[in-house]
Amino acid sequence: MSAAPAGEGRPFDVIVFGATGFTGGKTAEYLARNAPRSLRWAIAGRSKGKLEAVRARLTAIAPGVEVGVVEASVDDPVSLGRMTAQTRVVLTTVGPFIDYGEPLVVACIEQGTDYVDSTGEPFFVERLLVRHRQSAERAGVRLVSSCGFDSIPADLGVFFTVKQLPEGAPVTVAGYLKLKGTFSGGTERSAIKSLAPPKDAVKPPPPRPDGARRVRLVTGKARRVPELGGWSSPLPTIDGPIVLRSAATLDRYGPDFTYSHNVIHPSFFVMWMAFWFFGSLAVAARIPLVRNLLLAVVKKSGQGPTDEQIASSWFELSFVADSGGKTIKTRVKGGDPGYGETSKMLAESAMCLALDRAALPERAGVLTPAEAMGDLLLERLTRAGLEFSVIE
Repeated sequence: MSAAPAGEGRPFDVIVFGATGFTGGKTAEYLARNAPRSLRWAIAGRSKGKLEAVRARLTAIAPGVEVGVVEASVDDPVSLGRMTAQTRVVLTTVGPFIDYGEPLVVACIEQGTDYVDSTGEPFFVERLLVRHRQSAERAGVRLVSSCGFDSIPADLGVFFTVKQLPEGAPVTVAGYLKLKGTFSGGTERSAIKSLAPPKDAVKPPPPRPDGARRVRLVTGKARRVPELGGWSSPLPTIDGPIVLRSAATLDRYGPDFTYSHNVIHPSFFVMWMAFWFFGSLAVAARIPLVRNLLLAVVKKSGQGPTDEQIASSWFELSFVADSGGKTIKTRVKGGDPGYGETSKMLAESAMCLALDRAALPERAGVLTPAEAMGDLLLERLTRAGLEFSVIE
């Protein structure tokens, strides 16, 4: 079903839910600095006092900016209903999403409000696909998860790459990530939660394109990649499945699409240590006692890197693509992946849904960024300074 007009006549275009947290606060700061003054937006959370402090910080950053304040809590469905009824789009950073995300999704569907989140949690996205895709389609609501560093660089990067290739031929793309970054307590908690499936985990069917088209996600091999400055190994994050869902929907990805997602380590030793560390962590996190201990020792939600750490962070996601006898290399490049660029991606995604709606693809349901916003979001992110380029 196509999307219906969302939130006509409502007081706000965008509400940032979780603005008193680290990622939500950075996203609100981005809007204060960069949103058009015509954008009607607000910040939301459960503490009015903390929200007022955030609003004061925003007006100090951008004198004259008008920001509303809305009280809402994930454990109060009535307050979520009031909040979602006031806006065209809710942007949420309140995680771990597997614990706190679903009530807001339900409220958005009930109120006909579009939704953007920052999640990188595969079990949460799978839950949305199984439990809420059909009801969102019927309501004409766009539920767009993973609109931060997970997974816009991969999703929009592959979207950009495919557009450079001949149409109608099989496509093979491999992504290679390099980054430097420090993460917040909320991100660390979500990552730990993602290592072990919840008791009520549900698995959606694999994405199935129409007709005879085929899409596949393959696991790359550990190998030396001197042209990228290190050793490549598979990166089993949510990025690969997000790319695959986009490929299943969009015919431009060709009749036979294959993707692999990888990370670049500076040396074989570092790669081996990463295998050992993250493999052990994944096993340990499935033991409830160990998982609770890990959650107890990570940074608290709301704590994050310093401005100096953010300023020195960066990422590059390179792609090698083959189609119709043509090979190209492309790249998505940006600054701090966790917060500088994530706040930009989240804010631009929400503004795209709110302000560009008439020109968006007519889709509703649980969507990827490329499915929901495609070229329009790519244009917004490019204007905002994220680099999408053909390098060879």
